[in-house]
Amino acid sequence: MNRHVWLLALCQALLNTGNVLLVSVNALIGLQLAPASEWITLPVAFQFIGLMLATIPASLIMQRIGRRNGFFLGNVIGFGGALLCLLALQRSSFVLFCTGTALLGIGIGFGMLYRFAAVEVCNKGYESRAISMVMVGGVIAAVLGPNLAVYSRDFEIGADFSGAFAVLAGLYLLALVLLTQIRIPPMQQEVSGEVRSLGVILLQPRFLLAVIVGMASYAVMNLLMTATPLAMDRCGYAFSSAANVIEWHVLGMYLPSFFTGQLIRRFGEVRLMFSGAVMMLVCIGINLHGVSEWHFWSALFLLGLGWNWMFICATSFLTRAYRPAEKARTQAANEFLVFGTVTFSALGAGWLESSLGWQAMNALMIPVVGFTLLAILLLEPLRRQQEAPQPAGVS
Repeated sequence: MNRHVWLLALCQALLNTGNVLLVSVNALIGLQLAPASEWITLPVAFQFIGLMLATIPASLIMQRIGRRNGFFLGNVIGFGGALLCLLALQRSSFVLFCTGTALLGIGIGFGMLYRFAAVEVCNKGYESRAISMVMVGGVIAAVLGPNLAVYSRDFEIGADFSGAFAVLAGLYLLALVLLTQIRIPPMQQEVSGEVRSLGVILLQPRFLLAVIVGMASYAVMNLLMTATPLAMDRCGYAFSSAANVIEWHVLGMYLPSFFTGQLIRRFGEVRLMFSGAVMMLVCIGINLHGVSEWHFWSALFLLGLGWNWMFICATSFLTRAYRPAEKARTQAANEFLVFGTVTFSALGAGWLESSLGWQAMNALMIPVVGFTLLAILLLEPLRRQQEAPQPAGVS
């Protein structure tokens, strides 16, 4: 794997560290500042609204100004969001805090394209491994994120959790420094050639399968992950215990990336996506079984593992759904659909956990995962039929 893939992996690691830091504190800040219980996870929802709104512009902006300049822009916006959240905590302003998390979401929306940039700078034939190596950056995040959330409470700047956002601002600055060392081929070199209509691209069985798996994996993972600190708080666990569970969850999300690329090459993306969905069902079963600390951390670890297999495979699967000239629009459509769904999951997490309870919320996820398994079983034969080589002489 070349130097630029590793630098992108480090940038992804910094982004994910900040994201894990946010997961550890955002819902608890909402618990302090929200005017009513149903709005506890509104800051998380605003983060994903910002992410969703950034997905289409981010791809199109990068097509115009280049990947690296786009990543610069995203990190500057994220830095501004961290400072605004810091100000909001000083003023105990829920509205200002939601605005800050929306800006953070926009910055994250740009950063989510690191994995596609890795495909563009890696050696030919190593695309799935490049995606996996960029996602490996999450292993660093799994260790740093929760620990930074815990230790930053010791240097709070006048308000609970303010230290976390000072650290977050520093992470964005460090990513800006790393980006100065990365060279990515201009996207303008790839916009020539035949372009199909967006409707034709989106209706391909390959695209439908990739986007359904991407939406389900991220939405289920995000909803359960976001609600976990709240559920553990209601069960009487300390903040450090919740942070430890989140650490194990993020390890489950990213540690398998060391070998996910090899598993894809051996077993194929479809089998691994199916296995990831089954892993999510096992996670839900553990959550329904009990609420001990062991139940929380083992279920969340398996949830992360299922997400890893499903999301990396969906990303790799998607890269063969478009021609070079269709790249920006197709990637933008995928990101918008995936993170639009995630936004609703983030908005609903606090309400579902407070109104229905932790276990009932888990039970609601069973049909979502079941639908994903059914989609894999039905769409994969259609995909193979559509992409089968045409016999000679048949147009």
